[in-house]
Amino acid sequence: MSDIKVALIGNPNTGKTSLFNRLTGLNQKVGNYPGITVDKKTGISKIDKDIQAEIIDLPGTYSLNASSMDEDVAVQVLSDTSNENYPDVVVVVVDIENLKRNLFIFTQIKDLGLPTILAINMADQMTLKGIDIDIPTLETLLKTKVALVSSKQNKGLSHLKKLIASYEGLDTAPCFVEQDTVLSKFAKDEKKKHHLETVRRYQFLKNVLEKTYSQDPQNAKDIRTLLDRVLIHRVYGYLIFFTILFTVFQALFSWSAIPMDLIDAAFANLSELTRTHLPEGIFTNLLAEGIIPGVGGVVIFIPQIAFLFLFTSFLEESGYMSRVVFLMDRIMRRFGLSGKSIVPLISGTACAIPAIMAARNIENWKERLITILVTPFTTCSARLPVYAIIISLIIPEEATLLSFNVQGLVLMGLYLLGFFTAILAAAILDQVLHITSKSYFVVEMPNYKMPLFKNVAYNVIEKTKAFVFDAGKIILAISILLWVLASYGPGDHIQQATEVVQQNHPSYHDEVLQAEVASYKLEHSYIGIMGKLIEPVIKPLGYDWKIGVAVITSFAAREVFIGTLATIYSVGNAQESTIKERMRNEVFNDTKQPVYSFATGVSILLFYAFAMQCMSTIAVVKRETNGWKWPLIQMFVMSGLAYVTAFIAYQTLS
Repeated sequence: MSDIKVALIGNPNTGKTSLFNRLTGLNQKVGNYPGITVDKKTGISKIDKDIQAEIIDLPGTYSLNASSMDEDVAVQVLSDTSNENYPDVVVVVVDIENLKRNLFIFTQIKDLGLPTILAINMADQMTLKGIDIDIPTLETLLKTKVALVSSKQNKGLSHLKKLIASYEGLDTAPCFVEQDTVLSKFAKDEKKKHHLETVRRYQFLKNVLEKTYSQDPQNAKDIRTLLDRVLIHRVYGYLIFFTILFTVFQALFSWSAIPMDLIDAAFANLSELTRTHLPEGIFTNLLAEGIIPGVGGVVIFIPQIAFLFLFTSFLEESGYMSRVVFLMDRIMRRFGLSGKSIVPLISGTACAIPAIMAARNIENWKERLITILVTPFTTCSARLPVYAIIISLIIPEEATLLSFNVQGLVLMGLYLLGFFTAILAAAILDQVLHITSKSYFVVEMPNYKMPLFKNVAYNVIEKTKAFVFDAGKIILAISILLWVLASYGPGDHIQQATEVVQQNHPSYHDEVLQAEVASYKLEHSYIGIMGKLIEPVIKPLGYDWKIGVAVITSFAAREVFIGTLATIYSVGNAQESTIKERMRNEVFNDTKQPVYSFATGVSILLFYAFAMQCMSTIAVVKRETNGWKWPLIQMFVMSGLAYVTAFIAYQTLS
C-alpha cells in the first residue's frame, strides 16, 4: 500500500474542515507545526484499495501573501520541498456561491507547480440557488480537475478520491500568466506591482466565471437574502441578537436546575455512603471529605456548561454566528479594534485560551496585542460555576422581573459586563499604545443551514469533556492538598478540639457540639492558619478566611473556587448536606450573620468578572507575546481592578 500526502486549503467558511472530517473520519490527530504554535490537524483516508493518504488540514486563509501566522504556515508547507508536510497533491476547497473570492488562492497555488485539484463544496445548493457550472470548460481554463462535492450530504467524495489517486496526471502549469510588459511599468514600486497583480488575477477569474458560471437571479433571492435583511439590520439585528442572548441565559438556569440539584444531592449521598460503609481512617476521610466533594464541585455544573455549548454550537452551525461577527464589527472599529477581534472575543465565552490563539489571524501586531490583552475579560465557561452558585445563593429562584427569571437576567448582565469591559479596555489601550494602522476585516457569510445533530453533539461532548477533565485534574490535586492542610495542624489543637469545646461550651450537645468541634479543628488547621493570615486583606471585600483560601487557590483556575469551598466545608462535617446548603448555612463566627449575603455575593461576582485567574491563560499570553512583560501586566491590572471593584461594591451594599 502506497502513501501520499494531501493538503487541504481554502478560505474560511468554505466547508474545508467538514470535508476533512468526511475524508478522515475518526483517524485524526492534532499537534503543532514544528517550531510554530499554530495547530496542525492531520488524518488518514483510504483513497482506494492500494492507496492510503495522509490528509493535512492547512489553516483557513484568503491568500498566500503571508501577513499572519496562519498564512505563513500555508506558504511554508506549500513552498518548501524539504518540509515534512510538503504535499504530493493539493485540494483547494471553495464554496459554490463565492467562487470568485475563493478561487484567488487557487491561482496562487497553481503558480507553485503543485498538482492541484479544485473541490467545489456545497454542491447540494446548486439547484436551490439556480446555479449552473460548465465543469469541462472550467477545468480547461483553470488547467485542473474539478470535483463537485457536498460534505454535508456526503456526496462527490468518491470522485474526489479518484482524482487524488490519479494526481500524477494533473496539469501543473499555472492557470494565470501575467504579461511582464504590464508589470514592468511598476518594477521599482513593489507595492503597486503586487496590487496590480491582485487586480489582474481577479480580472482573470471574472472572465473565467463569465464563461462557466451562471445563476438565475430569481432563484438567488431565497430565504438567506430575506433573513439577512433582518438579522444584520442596523436596528433589528441588534435587537434579535440580544433577544437570543436573553433567551439563552434564561434557559441556562431553568433547564439545568433539576439535573444540577440531582448531581449535587448524589455527591452528598456518595460522600455520606463512603463515610458510613468504609472503615474509619485517613483514606475514608480523604475520599468523603476531600476528593468526592471537590470533584462534585465541578461535576455539578456539567448541565449548565453543556447547555451553554449546545446553544453556541447551534448558532455556529446554523450560520448565524457569522452574522453576529459582521454586526459587531461596526462597534469594534469605534474602539480601535480590528473587525477580526470579535472572533476571539466571542469565542472567549467558551475558553480564553483558544480565543487568544485565534488572534493570530490579525495581521497588525498592536491590534493583535490589544485583542490578546482584553479577551480574558469576556466571561468564559470557567466563570459559569462561580456565577451560577453565587447567583442562586443571593437571588431567590422564584424572583422575577416582568415575568422573567431574575437569575437569568443577572447572568446575562455579567456576560455583557465582561464584553463591554473588554471593549472599554481596548479603547484605553488604543490610546495608550498609539495604534496608527488598521487591518482590513473580511468575513464570509455562510448559508443558513439546519445544524447537523452529529456535529452539534460532538462539539458539546468534546468541549464539556475538555472542561471537566481539565478542571478535574487540577481540582483533584488541590482537593487532596486542601484536605491534608485542613485536617492537620501544628501542636495538639486538633487532637484536643472536643475537650476544649466542651470546656468552653458545656451546654452543647450532639449536632451543635459536632459542628463547633469541626469549626474549631478547621480554624486551627494549617489551612485555617493560612486563611487567618490573609483575612485582613480580604475582609473589606466581605469575605471570611475560607472564601479567601478559595480565591487564592482559584488563581490556578477559576472553577477551583467551588471545589475548594466544597472540600473546606466538608472536612469534619459528618452531616449529609449539599454544597449549596453548606454555603447557605455558613455564618461569620463573630457576628453569626450569613457569609453569603447579597453584598458579599455581588462582591464575589464582580471579583470573578474582572480577575485574571487562570494560569493556563497566562502561559498562553506569554507564548503569544514572546515574553512575561504583557502577561504580568495583564494579571496585575485585571486583579487590581477586580479587588477595587469588589471593595466598592461590598462597602456600598453592606
